Amino acid sequence: MAEFEARFAQAVGARFAVAVSSGTAALDLAYRALLEPGDEVIVPDFTFVATASMVVAAGAKPVFADVDPDTFTLDPADVERRITSRTRALAPVHLYGQPADIAPLARLARRHHLRIIWDAAQAHGARFQQRDAGSFADVVCYSFYPTKNMTTGEGGMLTTSDERLAKELRLLRSHGEEGRYLHVRLGFNLRMTDIAAALGLAQLAKLPAALERRRRNAAILTQGLTGIPGIKTPHIREGCDHAFSLYTVQLDPKVLAMTRDEFQKGMADRGVETAVHYPRPLHRQPIFRRHGTDRDYPMSSRLAETVVSLPVHPGLSLRDVRQIVRVVHEVADLARK
Repeated sequence: MAEFEARFAQAVGARFAVAVSSGTAALDLAYRALLEPGDEVIVPDFTFVATASMVVAAGAKPVFADVDPDTFTLDPADVERRITSRTRALAPVHLYGQPADIAPLARLARRHHLRIIWDAAQAHGARFQQRDAGSFADVVCYSFYPTKNMTTGEGGMLTTSDERLAKELRLLRSHGEEGRYLHVRLGFNLRMTDIAAALGLAQLAKLPAALERRRRNAAILTQGLTGIPGIKTPHIREGCDHAFSLYTVQLDPKVLAMTRDEFQKGMADRGVETAVHYPRPLHRQPIFRRHGTDRDYPMSSRLAETVVSLPVHPGLSLRDVRQIVRVVHEVADLARK
């Protein structure tokens, strides 16, 4: 495990990496290390539930903010409106592999003396202004679930250049153990297994080639789908390298003349599987009831009803990707007839 941690830290440009049992565990430990009960953490309303639920698990309060309609990532202007005297941290998500708007979020954090927990569960290899997403302060959380850009079967990683924080995270993941049977604080069994770490080493070596294929596939999809009425292809933020964990388009049902469900069925009937990440914004989740309405998060609410992900994984051949483009055109053309 130590070798995997060292190589991963070197790959992303951080001083330390701490391997854990899942991406959710990474978020859990980051929040527990940096927050106190009652603290507020600003999280995007449009993301996987763990980004916010682990805030609750740490005894803190998630405060939702809306997202940018083009990049799907946390909107810095809406974040600033939601900062209060209780705000202690931001938790931006590099959603689908698109780096969040790192520079203005980091400026906000400095101005208001906030910590940042970056959720990079889908962003292995993403870069912002020629820096890997894993190199930014305070801490970055990764997932190695089988659907991610690299996997350990199940697992996660935290990266940081803060030595004290790295030590705290290692204590938390292993029963607060400072030495053999010497426990100095409350901790958990959230370690990564050596078998998973061995798989991670092999996957890390393959990551650059896999990213190149994902970006190639995404470029072909964008070139082939741009201009179809009612379909908006992914936007790549200037100065960023998108990791394309997912290739997610936005549908306009009125222009496309079909619902998202009808579009997905048309694709499936022609042999192309699609998926929706995520069909429900966090403020609509039962666990977070009373956190706001669609009026409070208009972009997040709209995206939840219009996004759909097309295959982009590195196992696709050029013929496969071109076939996906042809099928999308066919489904879109049939809807307008």
